[in-house]
This record gives sequence, C-alpha cells and structure tokens, in this order.
Amino acid sequence: MAALLGARRALGLCLSGRRSLSQLAELPETHQLLRQTCRDFADRELIPIAGKLDKEHAYPAEQIQQLGAMGVMAIEVPEELGGAGMDYLAYSLAMEEISRGCASTGVVVSVNNSLYIGPILKNGTEEQKKKWITPFTTGEKVGCFCLSEPGNGSDAGAASTAARQDGDEWVLNGTKAWITNSWDASAALVFATTDKKLKHKGISAFLIPMPHPGLSLGKKEDKLGIRASSTANVILEDCRIPLGNMLGPRGAGFKIAMQTLDSGRIGVAAQALGIAQASLDCAADYAHKRTAFGAPIGKLQAIQEAAMAKLAASETATFCSHQAIQVLGGMGYVADMPAERHYRDARITEIYEGTSEIQRLVIAGQVLKEYQP
Repeated sequence: MAALLGARRALGLCLSGRRSLSQLAELPETHQLLRQTCRDFADRELIPIAGKLDKEHAYPAEQIQQLGAMGVMAIEVPEELGGAGMDYLAYSLAMEEISRGCASTGVVVSVNNSLYIGPILKNGTEEQKKKWITPFTTGEKVGCFCLSEPGNGSDAGAASTAARQDGDEWVLNGTKAWITNSWDASAALVFATTDKKLKHKGISAFLIPMPHPGLSLGKKEDKLGIRASSTANVILEDCRIPLGNMLGPRGAGFKIAMQTLDSGRIGVAAQALGIAQASLDCAADYAHKRTAFGAPIGKLQAIQEAAMAKLAASETATFCSHQAIQVLGGMGYVADMPAERHYRDARITEIYEGTSEIQRLVIAGQVLKEYQP
C-alpha cells in the first residue's frame, strides 16, 4: 500500500509540477467525471473478460471502440479533430483505471494516444492531422509506433532501417521489432535513416497506412503478459510511400522519437499504477475471505512465514529470473527464450509448500522461542 501511494504521488507530482498531494486529490470536476466513467467501464466491461482475453490472446476490439466513443482513444486531441480536448492528467487518470481493469486494453489505449497520435499532433501539418489522427479517434482504427529493431533494442540512434528518395516517393527497407498493436493497426509511424553519415541526426519519421504494399508482419509473439495486445515485427521491403508522408522535417526523427518516449513514460507509469491497484484489490479481497488458524489471513500479523532455506532460495530464484528478463530485454518477454518460463516457474516456489509469508511466521516463531525463559 505504501509503495502504491508513493508511486501515485510521484506520478502526480510529475504531472503537476509543485502541487501538493492534497491539491492532487482536488481534481477538477471534468477529471473526476472522466476517472469515474473509466472506473465504471473497467468494472463493468473489462474485469469480467480480462482473464479470457489474456488466455485467448484476443484483441478487445469491441471495448476499444467503446472507449473511442467515450473519447479515451484520443484524450489530448482537440475536439475539432475528433478528440476529447483534455490534458495529460486526464490521460493518466484514464490509463490508470483502464489498466486496473485490463492491462492489455490499457497498452492499446496508451500506444494509440501517446506513441501514435501524440507525435503527429505535435509535428504534423494540418493536412496530416486530419488524415492520420481524426480516423484514429473513434477506436475503429488504432496506430502503432515502429522504432525498435532486432539488433538495436533501445538504441534509437542506431536505426538500420533505411529510406531513400526515388522521384516523388520514399522507399523504405528494414525490420522493426516488438511493435505493439502491429496486427491490429491501420497505420504505422516508422523511423528510418535518410542520411547514414549524420547518424541520429539523419533519422526521419514516416507515416505508412496498413495494410500497404511492401509492408508485412512477422508472427505474433507469445508473450509473458499483456497478451491481448498484438506484438510482432514490421517488415519493410521496397515499401513505397508519397514524399508527403514524412512527419516533421527531414532528420527530425530522432528528436521526435525521444520526445514521444518521454511523454509515453507517464502513460506507462499510470498503467503500472493501475496494475498495482488491481493487485492490491485482489490480495485484499482474498485476505478478507481466506481463513487460516480460525481467522481471516488478513488478520494475521504480516501473514507470516516458514523455513529459512526455502524463503531465501525461492526469493532469490524470483529475483534472479526477474533480472534475467531485464538483461534480455524484449527477448526475455517472449516464449522463444526460457527466461520468461524461469520467471513463471520461480514464482510458484514462493507459494507452494508454504508461502513466503508463512515462512516468515515460522522463522519468527522459532526466534521468539529462543527468548522464552
């Protein structure tokens, strides 16, 4: 609970400059209404089906369209372009509540708002905004953000995907990796090198409709989590687009990408808060219903523990498997590598044969016995 409150406070301060926590609680009426609307939607439409969506890797198309009708798929977009015309605080509140209900739905909302629409809103011409934003505000269409590559990971400045001008067209070749929304997207924002000699200053941004000749998709990744959103490679092979599909000036791609990721991290923070809140809700509900030793386990002090060896070994296994996924990056999150299996396998060692909490109870009991007269 303390960690959750701390995280929520940090997010609030990041969004609001020097506001105090008490001020953060005094949301404008429109923001309170949005938060309550999203909370009710999550309770009614997402929580009952989130497990099924995850199990079946099923894209929540109907729910995304409902969110579009609510304005949630384009929160910062001005009303004249079809959006809700609200601010980033509103976006964060919506993201937290939607992700509390279903983290997969949350990530679809996040990518469309901050990674796809966001950079077009900031860098696009009026014509581009009407063409590439307005149709993506209703939830009937979503976009994707194509920056990462198989060999480059988070190093956006090392893009090997190339774009060359051929008459009145750009011709793109390369592969983008770990692209969220890829199989369900109707457009892609793609970053490619237009002048290799300039390194990161030679990267430009392009808008490509999907499907489109020369653009294909790799297999859907079998991920550890967020399984109702599609993730795959986006493959460009002599993909031709008009010159007018460049977003921003030539060579501005790296700057656009970095600004977009900076903004997107707030959405991810809000998503994490939603998941944390859902976890807390689940644990609290269970602790009040489950009994042990004649009382609800929520009444037992710290729900305590059991054997030192098991406690130390099981928590070490979870820590190490978690760190392994961090080292592997995206590769650690898919089933092609064993890291995600190790993490899933490690988690059960903290549960069966007595949870880590029960282990601590036993250890504490043994320590207390040593001090009995």
